Amino acid sequence: MKNRILVSSALGAVLVGTILALTVGGAFAHSTAATPLPASTCSAIQNPSGNLLIASDLPLQGAGRAQTIQMTKAIAFVFGQAGWKAGSYTIAYQSCDDSTAQAGAWDSGTCSSNATSYAQDSSVVGVIGTFNSGCAEIEIPIENRAPAGPLAMVSPANTYVGLTHTGPGTAPGEPGKYYPTGKRSYARVVAADDYQGAADATLAQQLGVKKLFVLNDKQAYGAGVASDLINAAKKLGIDVLQNEAWNAKATSYAALALAIKASGAQAVFLGGLICENGGELIKDIRAGAPGVTILAPDGFTPISADVSGSSGEANGMYVSVAGLPVTKLPAAGKAFVSAFEKTIGGAQIAPYSVYAAQAADVILQAVSMSDGTRAGVSSELFKVSIPNGILGPISFNKNGDVSADPVTIYKVVNGAQTTDKVIVPSTSLVAAA
Repeated sequence: MKNRILVSSALGAVLVGTILALTVGGAFAHSTAATPLPASTCSAIQNPSGNLLIASDLPLQGAGRAQTIQMTKAIAFVFGQAGWKAGSYTIAYQSCDDSTAQAGAWDSGTCSSNATSYAQDSSVVGVIGTFNSGCAEIEIPIENRAPAGPLAMVSPANTYVGLTHTGPGTAPGEPGKYYPTGKRSYARVVAADDYQGAADATLAQQLGVKKLFVLNDKQAYGAGVASDLINAAKKLGIDVLQNEAWNAKATSYAALALAIKASGAQAVFLGGLICENGGELIKDIRAGAPGVTILAPDGFTPISADVSGSSGEANGMYVSVAGLPVTKLPAAGKAFVSAFEKTIGGAQIAPYSVYAAQAADVILQAVSMSDGTRAGVSSELFKVSIPNGILGPISFNKNGDVSADPVTIYKVVNGAQTTDKVIVPSTSLVAAA
């Protein structure tokens, strides 16, 4: 017979409650303040008394810095508006940088080390990011294997199809290889590139394009969206003349521009990122093939200042961004924009700042419905339903794809990205992409 220790009923109740709280990872398990992430890549912790830590993971250096910095402010604004509370939990926030000064863009090594830091810091229960799909390919499986995980991740900007579902342009093993535990832990509030590719093909058709030249930057996102565009364009009867990669380290694209001109193409699609020397590519195409219409996906937002002035080469080009423009947001979105504008000095709100805000709200909802553990938050993520979200009704399918699917087409006019139209591609065209 084992020795027995008798305790009073009151003390026993306390001990039982304590054990249960520690076992299920409830609020008691997070009774201490969050442990800050490394200062080498992350900002100072905001609301440091918070028990559960949310990190954002964005490229904060390079040509797109103004946009991503504004995204971090939008996230903090949403958390502040919620009183730094998610249900019965109190949250803290850190903005982390996945780029390097040398690259001027996201860096694979930094993405890997950031994800490892999130996984190792037990107070982190959610990540808002990444911005670039290539970085997401690195981070998702690391966070999916996190201790006491999987760790929930919500992206405001990733559009590569293979992160969540398979399709004509995805690689073998996708998306399963990103979820080694077999449990999904990633969702995105932006439509995937099968929608964007289908919308860009629809735009090309509406512009009367019969012959299309396609370029890609050889990255996961760029090659993927180029493939989606090609599949959709072919279904619409557009002749795709070429799908050629550009070298981001090249000093000139004059020969490539001449090839585009010689092909007889009426338009060229730039599948990739503007940070992959996209500004120089635009300049050289304008010089060598001046009559060709330039189309590009959201990787070309924002257009860099050196190509977007009133006499700049970007004028007249079209850029697609999955989702609605700021001017067409529903009531909750307009209310967010009105309030957030006051905190950033009336500066123009970048479209992805609105998506960052929506991602922050999704994380808050998932945490509020959870038991405060990583596994609980990632499980509840797929149950989130926001009928009146900043972007409109928000919910996710089993893959983590958002239910909304509009794509906005912007046209660069006098150096500014102006809203041209919103395209909702047909279901059959999306399936073909």
